[in-house]
Amino acid sequence: MTFQPNPGDGIVINGKSYTVGQHPAAPGVAYAQAGRQGIVYQLIPVDGQLHEAKALKVFFPKFRIPAMVYQSEHMGNYREIPGLQVSSREVLTPERNGDLIAEYPDLLYAVIMPWIHGCTWFDVISDQRNLGRSESLMLAKALAAIGSSMEQRGLAHCDLSAPNVMLPFFSEVKLPEGAAAVELVDVEQMYSPKMDRPDVLLAGSPGYAAHRTVHSGLWSAYADRFAGAVIIAEMLGWSDPAIVNRAWGESYFDQHEMQTPCERYFLLKKSLGQKWDAKISDLFGRAWDSQDLSSCPTFGEWLIALSSLSEEEVVVEEVPAINSSEPQADESKHSHGKQAEEAKAEMIRAFGLEPASREVNDNVVGRLFHQARDLEKAGNLSGALEIFRSAYHFVKKDSPLEVELAAAIQGLEEQLRPDEDSSSKGIKALLLSRKFMLSAAAAIMILAGSAITVNQILAEKAESRQLDAQRLAEEQAQEARRIEEAQRKQQEEAARKEAEAKKAEEERLQAEAAKKAEEAELARKEQEKAELQAKYEKQAKYDAYLASLEEKKKKQALQEKYDNQAKYEAYLAQQEEKKKRAAQEAEAARVAAAKAEAERKAKEKAKAAEEARAAKIQQQRSQNVIELVALYNKAYNSQVAGNKDRATNAAREFIALYNKDQAYYKTVGKMSSRRNNLQHFISDNNHWIPKL
Repeated sequence: MTFQPNPGDGIVINGKSYTVGQHPAAPGVAYAQAGRQGIVYQLIPVDGQLHEAKALKVFFPKFRIPAMVYQSEHMGNYREIPGLQVSSREVLTPERNGDLIAEYPDLLYAVIMPWIHGCTWFDVISDQRNLGRSESLMLAKALAAIGSSMEQRGLAHCDLSAPNVMLPFFSEVKLPEGAAAVELVDVEQMYSPKMDRPDVLLAGSPGYAAHRTVHSGLWSAYADRFAGAVIIAEMLGWSDPAIVNRAWGESYFDQHEMQTPCERYFLLKKSLGQKWDAKISDLFGRAWDSQDLSSCPTFGEWLIALSSLSEEEVVVEEVPAINSSEPQADESKHSHGKQAEEAKAEMIRAFGLEPASREVNDNVVGRLFHQARDLEKAGNLSGALEIFRSAYHFVKKDSPLEVELAAAIQGLEEQLRPDEDSSSKGIKALLLSRKFMLSAAAAIMILAGSAITVNQILAEKAESRQLDAQRLAEEQAQEARRIEEAQRKQQEEAARKEAEAKKAEEERLQAEAAKKAEEAELARKEQEKAELQAKYEKQAKYDAYLASLEEKKKKQALQEKYDNQAKYEAYLAQQEEKKKRAAQEAEAARVAAAKAEAERKAKEKAKAAEEARAAKIQQQRSQNVIELVALYNKAYNSQVAGNKDRATNAAREFIALYNKDQAYYKTVGKMSSRRNNLQHFISDNNHWIPKL
């Protein structure tokens, strides 16, 4: 049977009774959370508090691995580490939970562990929930402390991501004192020098996996360093509304942006440096630019840097540099150059950019420029625009490349908004036009030249030439007025076009607002319809539930009848089996007794035979002792009589008989001395045999 529990269903695991929890946001639905490896159900103890709830993780078939038993036993050693509460695990095995697994085969090698209350970091990012500075710092320090404790033991989570970082700090359930603010879940891929490499390795989660290792899988002591740096930076950055509003979606970064000089990276790095500390910004930069995971900062480095931070926000004010000693004459002398700079700055601001303040980095700019051009050729204009804007941060101010990038950005923006009226640029476009600037400069030059000419004529010529000079001055003044009038008309025309553009934009915004209101009304009606349909479905489910209860009662009564009959028949069969077993046991006892009697008689017979053989051997030894003494005396008498040959033969017969049972004969009287004397005599027949 498939394990698909309903809220309130009871289940007994390892002798403890639980009920399946109800999802807080979906009444009538079991509290379950789906992950990449399985589904986790909430189990509430029948005799216990809500904060003592358990999590039952039912794995998908691919991840039901028998080695999970050894892994969980080993992970139990780390349950005391703050943030690794889920290391306290029990695995459901056929030996211990056979009946339950037989009823629900899906529970084979399922894991029961503590339920972690609270939301995930994924929920905070998805909801675009702004955090206070103290909350950001507390969460970041808690995660760094967990990572540091794990690194000191050679451990790594190996799938550190927003969905796997729980935040009990935001739990609505009252937790015991001393509960960790951050907890890690989904620890089945955990690395330890004492555990075997998993059969299936995960390649990290999008938005947190370093692109240089994402294809090779993560399982090493350094696996958490890059993802941990990204999450800590996110936690700190989430106290800055500008960072929250710039998030990609389910994570701050898009996976395609990982370890690239993208705009989101520079915004986050700048925010960390300004709102927290330059050390924090440098640590994040080290992780982002690292070539491998071992080059990333350790969690210990993060913890040290975070511990030195204050919960009070530090405001960094930029004070513009002022040179009060510069003479006014120089200021007026360079007024034309300043106006040109202001016009250029106005043009750049019109593109929605800020003047660059970084030093030139040719490698970065070149790489970004070519990457943007490739995207533009491929038709990805929005991606190319994003990279051009990122490259703009690296360009030296007033350089030719700055103007080129600004023009490229303007061109892409115009392509992405082809319906925008070019007249919306208004007075700014007119003031920034090259033709207008040249005309104005020419008029100023003419006026200045005419004044000098009139002064010279008045000084050098007589009064008769004064009328000609006045006429010339009047003509030049009329030309200047004509130019001024043309400029005024151009400005009025530009202002009129700008007003028309504003009016068109207001009408467009009003139309969009009306459309959004209409869509909101339709959405509201759809929601009401869906809620009504949900009520109907819930009532139908309840009616079906009542019907199933009635049917279940009938089946249960009939089943009890069948069970009682089966129990009686089983009882009769059991009694018959007992009789047969008793008869068999009696026959076995009789056979065993007969066998024991036969073995006893055989032992007695063997013992008697052994005693007879020993007596015979003893009798033979006694006779041999007499013979040995006789042979020794024969050798002695033959030597005394002068017959050495006869003495030698007797000595050799003695030695031969003695060697047949040497171990026994050397214990009899002086038999060993007799042997030594005869052996000496055989070696040297001049040796005199003593009388013994």
